[in-house]
Amino acid sequence: MRISFTTDRFTLPLPSMPSMLAKWLSTALLGLLLTACGPADTPRIADYRSLGELRVATRHDAISYRIDEDGRASGFEHDLLLALGETLGVTVTFVPYPDATRALDAVVNGQAHMAAASLGKNERLPLTWSKPLREVEYVIVGRSDGRMTNTEKDLAGRTVSVRRGTLAAEKIMEIRKRLPGVNVHFPIRAGEEKLLADLAGGTLDLVATDRLHYAFAARLHPELEIVHELPGRSGIAWALPADQPALADGVDAFIDGIGANGRLARLADRYFDYVRRLDDADIATFLARIRERLPRYRDFFQEAEARTGVDWRYIAAVAYQESHWDPQATSFTGVRGMMMLTGDTADRLGVDNRLDPRQSILGGARYLEMLKEQLPDEISEPDRTWMATAAYNLGMGHMNGARAIARRLGKDDRAWWEMKSVLPLLSRPDYAQRLKSGPARGGEAVVMTENVRNYHDILVRLEPPYEPALPRLRLGQAD
Repeated sequence: MRISFTTDRFTLPLPSMPSMLAKWLSTALLGLLLTACGPADTPRIADYRSLGELRVATRHDAISYRIDEDGRASGFEHDLLLALGETLGVTVTFVPYPDATRALDAVVNGQAHMAAASLGKNERLPLTWSKPLREVEYVIVGRSDGRMTNTEKDLAGRTVSVRRGTLAAEKIMEIRKRLPGVNVHFPIRAGEEKLLADLAGGTLDLVATDRLHYAFAARLHPELEIVHELPGRSGIAWALPADQPALADGVDAFIDGIGANGRLARLADRYFDYVRRLDDADIATFLARIRERLPRYRDFFQEAEARTGVDWRYIAAVAYQESHWDPQATSFTGVRGMMMLTGDTADRLGVDNRLDPRQSILGGARYLEMLKEQLPDEISEPDRTWMATAAYNLGMGHMNGARAIARRLGKDDRAWWEMKSVLPLLSRPDYAQRLKSGPARGGEAVVMTENVRNYHDILVRLEPPYEPALPRLRLGQAD
């Protein structure tokens, strides 16, 4: 047997040897190479307690660590790590690296206290791994118009692109041992989002990734499909130095705590659990409407943002959920127009023609803003916007009733994650009889809000933010 050991910098052939010895030597050599890759003259970072800072090696990723349009960092692991810093009593500094391998290098070389970058737990590395934050499944993704891939053998002659240093890459290399005809491509400094976009554009053949990154990409590229499921599951975890058990124990205790108090589940819902709600047909229709209908009404949505401060893309997402951007839409309950306003609501907002798209959009945006203002100050964003969206469907009376039910059930009435499980109870007689406003289809409000979240997320990726034009200078005014 001949083994090739690959890192970002080296590809070393190892001589034929028994499999157990080869595995041991490859693991040991990996540790040596990772250590050797670091700058020899750079001192190791001080202990996080004496430094007063937890330095985290990461990489840019749509799920774990990203920079939003306003220049602020966010993401599932980003928010968790800020909470970890509060627990440990230190600040958290994020140091982005080009890829996961270099982020892991930084921990092994003593340049970071830990690495967090959607890392699959890999016990073969000379590191300590935290308890898992979430489970992950790995898949091979292709195009729906590509060659059929019914079995693993159909991968022969195909080229699979995969991010280096990931468990998906290891699984592909295992397949390559069984099927030498499989070609493996390691793109330089390309994350899953870029790989899957290139696949959709036809410049790549196949991509190995995890199911969640595929779900994110499929919302923009419905032509993508899973063509092969890779065996086994893994856990996304944080990588820590092997010689700091106290830090590892503190991190594991923190993960246990946020799992028990629901914070882990709430952050998962905020960043990715809602993504799987739309099916391929929904996404394809939405993308077609963005091309065909949105340009006619974009100026009205942006005017609505200028008047209310609500992101125009969120207003557009609500409008799409309500009417598919059809200004003539009418329901059997009597709501009408682009934003599907009731007659009473339209009168309160000064909308005299609900079928006029501009009036409807401006009125609906103002109504959404009013609902946000009516919620208590202790409800923070983004939960505030999501609960106002559900109230757009239900009315604030039913939302207040649902929040009262949540408190009686011992649930947090300020958190959308908790309210999602309470709102469907409004249709049950044993709960509805306690409501002044009577029963309601709370489950529909949950579906509406989750769909709006998806539509808004897609629009944010495709449409730029609103930038109001600078006021023109009067004649004779100095520059």
